[in-house]
Amino acid sequence: MEAIKKKMQMLKLDKENAIDRAEQAESDKKAAEDKCKQLDDELAGLTDVSTKAWDLPELQSTRKGL
Repeated sequence: MEAIKKKMQMLKLDKENAIDRAEQAESDKKAAEDKCKQLDDELAGLTDVSTKAWDLPELQSTRKGL
């Protein structure tokens, strides 16, 4: 009977540890998604600036040479 109680305690601890790891993984995933969104927004802004730069008159001659 004592062995069964010990096994049950071990299983409960394993379950709690697994839940903690799953929660940490979810938190890490959320942080990574937020960072990805931030970088996507930053990239979109840089792309807009780059596109506008090519439309500047002083770059028109360079653009025609490409």
